[in-house]
Amino acid sequence: MKGLILCAGKGSRLYPFTRSYPKSLLPVANAPLLHACIDKLVEQQITEIGIVIHPSQETLIRASLEYVKRWNADFTYICQHEPKGIANAVLLAQSFIGTHSFIMLLGDNLISISLSELRERAEAEGNHATLLLGEVDSPEDYGIAEVKDNRIIRLEEKPQAPKSNQAVLGAYVFTPILFEAARKIKASARGEYEITDAIQWLIERGYQVSYAVANKPNIDVGTVPRWLEANRVTLQARRTSDIHPSVVLENCTIIEPVSIAEGTILKDCTIGPYVSIGANSFVENCHLGNCIVMGQVHLKQLLQPLENTVIGHGAVLLGVR
Repeated sequence: MKGLILCAGKGSRLYPFTRSYPKSLLPVANAPLLHACIDKLVEQQITEIGIVIHPSQETLIRASLEYVKRWNADFTYICQHEPKGIANAVLLAQSFIGTHSFIMLLGDNLISISLSELRERAEAEGNHATLLLGEVDSPEDYGIAEVKDNRIIRLEEKPQAPKSNQAVLGAYVFTPILFEAARKIKASARGEYEITDAIQWLIERGYQVSYAVANKPNIDVGTVPRWLEANRVTLQARRTSDIHPSVVLENCTIIEPVSIAEGTILKDCTIGPYVSIGANSFVENCHLGNCIVMGQVHLKQLLQPLENTVIGHGAVLLGVR
């Protein structure tokens, strides 16, 4: 079995953070989303991993993977030049996948559970597609599944009148029959080739489509509130703080859980809960709660507590009310 991670999206709802920075490299608890996806595949002993990217992202994504030594994996980069949808991205990866079954992950999703159950259900006799489902509060923002007798009988992308709140959460297992489905469907009203349409094509032709249900939050990191939620959920799951040994703390109060990366200096601060601070930052006389602070940030003399906020890479804030 091979792995496929889709990372070519622009992340326009996260501008300006993604204007020159791939969404899949946004940090959650100081770890890029893409790295978390790779961890999930490597846990399944998958060592051949394709990464679908936009050409403009290649340098940054390659650089982010080169220094990580914990993976025994080979990466193949596949370019999607135009945003034509997930099913189009799958077709671009056909030569890489070949005749293998594959796990596909969306690179902007935080998957909080092991993929073992998803894989086990996929490998049951007769299944050609297996989807990870979970309950969501706003089903109109997701691909929604209608389930009957332990099978998915219908999928609808971002329905105006959802028939359930069981959403497809960005993790799938497919056999190569998906390539035929992706070639046969037409573009949707928004001009993209939808993976939900390709799976529906399989359903309508009698191919078995199964599912596993997530029992923990899995978050589409597509907006700033969801990004903050993903950071909070990840830190909460760790229960204790992750503070690099090189971090300097002078007269600081730490309210767990937090994540503080290497080379950061904190003076006269209250930090936490649910705060991540990127590498080589300097923070003095500040109170931060439920925040993501990216690397090389300089914060000093903030006159009010800073909460529910993302501070971009290299930002400088001095004496802000």
